[in-house]
Amino acid sequence: MIRLLVFDLDGTLVDSSRDIAAVTNAALRRVAPGAGEIPLEAILSFVGEGARVLVERSLRHAGLSLSADEALPVYIECYAERLLDTTRLYPGIAEALDALAGPALAVLTNKPGDFSRRILEGLGVARRFASVLGAGDVPSRKPDPAGLLRLMADAQAAPGETWMVGDSATDVAVARAAGARVAGVTWGFHPVALRAAGPDRLLSRPADLASLLAA
Repeated sequence: MIRLLVFDLDGTLVDSSRDIAAVTNAALRRVAPGAGEIPLEAILSFVGEGARVLVERSLRHAGLSLSADEALPVYIECYAERLLDTTRLYPGIAEALDALAGPALAVLTNKPGDFSRRILEGLGVARRFASVLGAGDVPSRKPDPAGLLRLMADAQAAPGETWMVGDSATDVAVARAAGARVAGVTWGFHPVALRAAGPDRLLSRPADLASLLAA
């Protein structure tokens, strides 16, 4: 029996790509007026390991000598102003979540936890999740398994009763570290790296999430 489904957020449940790119470029312009625009595709390649890593990679890409300590607070401030400008659920996600009767549902993300909860509330699906954990809620970010292990303990779910669902190699790694199974979604930000990481299952559309309950 499957007791727990744990979802990544960005690139899995929500398409936040344009907001993340806009915020990153806005933050760089604040800390370094005249900084060049980083293309969307480049910024998305930096996403998945937390805001600090995103900022560090963006600064390096832009050729700026500023430290992440200088730029990260500006990035957080900019993001707080536009969490839901263009961020939306992927088509079919709301219906797929409603069809997942039985197991507990949770979110584990490297995005700040308070931002993640505000996004899910704003998109009308927060009630579907028993818990939403992000940066600031757990001592370390994915792929460290601490957050996933905490969610498993809260749901009294064994590794074999748990699926991690995500769009990146980081999600595969955190599931492996916790002993859980992992399903990769091909509609997200990192389909090539995801496939290379070898998830237990690949899902091509949100409706396929229901198939995990029969595993």
